[in-house]
Amino acid sequence: MTDTSYHTFFGSLDAYRKGEIEITSGAARHYVFSNIFEVASQSAPYDKVVVGKNIEYVIEVLRTEGQSRWFASSHDEFAILMDGKARIDFIELETPPQNVRGSVHASNEGEQPAGRAMGHVVLRRGHQALLPAGCAYRFSAQRSGVALVQTMLGELSVEKWADICLH
Repeated sequence: MTDTSYHTFFGSLDAYRKGEIEITSGAARHYVFSNIFEVASQSAPYDKVVVGKNIEYVIEVLRTEGQSRWFASSHDEFAILMDGKARIDFIELETPPQNVRGSVHASNEGEQPAGRAMGHVVLRRGHQALLPAGCAYRFSAQRSGVALVQTMLGELSVEKWADICLH
């Protein structure tokens, strides 16, 4: 008799397993995978490291730690917190970015962008938030955590496939 029970292990920045891939057809070189918690553990806070890509759309992993710069985009983005607790503040921009792909910095480092404060949301593991087009957003986290952001490949997207993917 074989044990057919499976146990789900949800990782965190402090406790994750790399996992493995079992090839059932084709060659291993056609498949790659990475672990978002491992990628975040090796990234600087708020680097937008691409971990998934479909044409121009990407999933970026961010290590949430301290306070980020203000980001903005001309299209909606979407965030889900995978570990930790983070606050996202929003500003409706006086001059929103136009026709950019992915996110851009909404102001100079250390400065708040011009616009009307819209409030904030607090995310915990599994919580999701819309990052609306034309609004600036800033993450804050007292402890390290991990967020995924769905967006388009842009100037702040960091692609380092050779460093993060197992073949």
